[in-house]
Amino acid sequence: MQFLKIVIVAFVLMVNLLIAQPSWAGKDFTKGADYAEVTQALNQLLTVKDTPEQTGYTPEQFQQRLAQLQFQKNIIETARKRAQCRNETGKTLAVYANKPKKSPTQLYFLGAGTITDDDWDCDGIYLPAGSQVVLGPNAQPQQLTQAIAVKFVDGTQSIARTNPATGAIELNVEPAKVFKAGESSWLLPNFSQADIDTQIPTPQLID
Repeated sequence: MQFLKIVIVAFVLMVNLLIAQPSWAGKDFTKGADYAEVTQALNQLLTVKDTPEQTGYTPEQFQQRLAQLQFQKNIIETARKRAQCRNETGKTLAVYANKPKKSPTQLYFLGAGTITDDDWDCDGIYLPAGSQVVLGPNAQPQQLTQAIAVKFVDGTQSIARTNPATGAIELNVEPAKVFKAGESSWLLPNFSQADIDTQIPTPQLID
């Protein structure tokens, strides 16, 4: 009788482990639209690697674009949780986020010093006209004459911070895409940073 109880307990534990596995296993983002898009663009670029002038790029631009796509592909392949945005700007940050299967990509507001919950996908960041920005570790500072939205691939752990010396908003990861008004289905309102600062941070977005 005692042996039978042990067998039953062991069986129940085994079943629980099998059922629970998807919840603790790393997420696979290679089945998403971002991965398909990046892979297609990378494959197309590689087909003309011996004649980069066909793409309209200089050899230097070709290598830069190739490195960008390879970096994005690596992010998606190695990511273990959803894309998150961390706000270290000292101000409220407008971000594009969605909750998979529940809420489409919309504009939300992330308070200073907070990070988006990993139940959400932080797809990108809204940067208002008048901002001085550095869109990636190797990018040059630029003054925005119009609002833009920057998009990150699945799994990106992005950080936006303010450079204390220049006041520029700096991103730790180069965006996959940069949109202006009318170039995406994402809403690009005509907000100033002052308008964003008056918004109440979205509570359900916070980790």
